Amino acid sequence: MDRIQLGNTVFEGKNDVYLLDGDRTVLVDAGVALPDVREQLRDGLADFGLAVADIDEILLTHWHHDHAGLAGELQAESGATVRVHEADAPLVAREESAVEANNDLLRDALDDWNLPADTRDELLDFFVFHDELAGADVDVTPFADGDTFDVNGRTLEAVHLPGHAAGLSAFAFDGDEGREAFVGDAILPKYTPNVGGADLRVDAPLQRYVDSLLRLVDLDLARAWPGHRDVIEQPTERALTILEHHRERTENVVGVLAEHGPCDTWTVSAHLFGELEKIHILHGPGEAYAHLDHLADRGVVERDGHEYELVEPDVDVAELFPTVG
Repeated sequence: MDRIQLGNTVFEGKNDVYLLDGDRTVLVDAGVALPDVREQLRDGLADFGLAVADIDEILLTHWHHDHAGLAGELQAESGATVRVHEADAPLVAREESAVEANNDLLRDALDDWNLPADTRDELLDFFVFHDELAGADVDVTPFADGDTFDVNGRTLEAVHLPGHAAGLSAFAFDGDEGREAFVGDAILPKYTPNVGGADLRVDAPLQRYVDSLLRLVDLDLARAWPGHRDVIEQPTERALTILEHHRERTENVVGVLAEHGPCDTWTVSAHLFGELEKIHILHGPGEAYAHLDHLADRGVVERDGHEYELVEPDVDVAELFPTVG
């Protein structure tokens, strides 16, 4: 297995494309559809004596453009099979109904979170460019949780880990020192993957992500190969660290409501993150929403219109999260 790192001027950190070469040439993820990234991928393949035409299969961890954007043009040139979880397949395939529904969810969320008009316009202007990053049309072959793929004598198993994206999936395999996995953005070595704004189709996004973190813990991976930056040598510990991060963020949300009284999602986001720009205009309030939703589901806050009010000020937030170990 080899890694090709690609530039990423839109999202956090360099993207990783993993090359599984042998009788068949397989990529895990494909990078964003930008000219310089396209050339980086071609050059990276050439470093291993390969060309785009040699690609037989592309396994996508999820639909986000920085992971799937180049899949269409790679497929057009090579005839490669492109696989992604069934929940994300319509967006990767750019099915008109799926794209329109996702755009409707975005507009509804901006209303629901009570974004100021100028901030909303800034985000929507960003998405005019963002949509171009989706790249060419893709003929998608969907897979489901637990499906397996034979790659040059090694079996990869799809492990569905929703939260950051509805269809986000890892590909687990037996490595030299135990079980390993390509994990996409399920866990990252530096940043915590956004939950709540990164995929508006995910219901109860924080709970879904917590469940996925627990599933990663249960996998007891020896190493994880993320979608950005470098290998994670202790993935169980990283998953638990991210779980603790979300517990602390939930405490912070409770603290905002305790100090300032009823707030809408945008106001909570402003107290948590300050001024935001570009994609973070979506990710900030999305993260605040995920935690407010988690608290509302457990009766700690109540919603009235756009605002959330703290009704259980003495809550022990730790009791809202599972105890592991």
